[in-house]
Amino acid sequence: MKLGINIGYSGASISLPVEHVLEVERMGYDSVWTAEAYGSDAITPLAYLAALTTKIKLGTGIMQIPGRTPAMCAMTTSTLDALSGGRMLVGLGLSGPQVVEGWHGVPYGKPAARTREYVEILRKIWAREEPVVYQGEEYQLPYTGPGATGLGKPLKSILHGRQIPVYLATMGPINIRNTAELADGWLPIWFSPQRMGLFRPSLEEGFRRAGNGKSFKDFDIAAGCGVNVTDDVQSALDRQKPNIALYMGGMGAREKNFHNEMARKYGYTAAAEKIQDLYLSGRKKEAEAAVPDELVDEMCLVGPEARIRERYRAWEDAGVTTMLVNAAQPAALQLMADITGAAKGANG
Repeated sequence: MKLGINIGYSGASISLPVEHVLEVERMGYDSVWTAEAYGSDAITPLAYLAALTTKIKLGTGIMQIPGRTPAMCAMTTSTLDALSGGRMLVGLGLSGPQVVEGWHGVPYGKPAARTREYVEILRKIWAREEPVVYQGEEYQLPYTGPGATGLGKPLKSILHGRQIPVYLATMGPINIRNTAELADGWLPIWFSPQRMGLFRPSLEEGFRRAGNGKSFKDFDIAAGCGVNVTDDVQSALDRQKPNIALYMGGMGAREKNFHNEMARKYGYTAAAEKIQDLYLSGRKKEAEAAVPDELVDEMCLVGPEARIRERYRAWEDAGVTTMLVNAAQPAALQLMADITGAAKGANG
């Protein structure tokens, strides 16, 4: 298994954890990922880190599909890929209606169609086989819809690049199926290895649709995992709960919260409802306390070293090929490098 870290997105100001990134690169970690919401973007921090690092891959986890045209995404990522010596990984996601329509000012549209068309256009641009022509439901190149001048011209990228690996952050069965069909990897959200049975049929159907014998061996499952080495398991679980409560309680409208829906799929329906009710009524601490210990424990690795080593096996058995370690604790970062053999690889 490969290891990575996700440094997320900014708060009110940007402070990149440069030393943290340099340290995990020395440890043999394979990738560093950034995010964006409605503050800092995902690409600029990676460009800064690209200049300070030499080996670690640079991933967007995630770039918001509605925030950029496919062509601008291709241009931006190809530029950074070239400047970094071919280290770019393109992680994409749809975001939700609140951000898409409230921040980017574009219709939420048809999410599955938008994702498919976006990836297909990226592939065409990177291939440089011919000027790009594409007529889809969500995207048209050249554009011929309302307000068009009729002067649009099919173009081919000036920059000679490569087919950059594409990862999709998806949650529902249809979008997970499309991820397996279209992408090189999957960025699952709130991944629990013991729930892999919920996702496997969609992934396998996507591989069948892709053809050419595509299978799990050709596909990177890059799952996030909070890690904390400690003798106090309960305290470690509690430290994970504020972030879970934020997303499952308040990240999205009551009637459309994908994170809350995932907890329900895992069988925590009553808890998910309670977390959301409390969070949306402003009782955030109570919402955090309502997050079940069992749910947290499914999605992270905490406790003494022996417990972490034992529970890590479930992640391997589930088919996770890249673990995105969420930990600032040096002991946790080192332990995961030791368990996976990343440290040995870094040392030769």
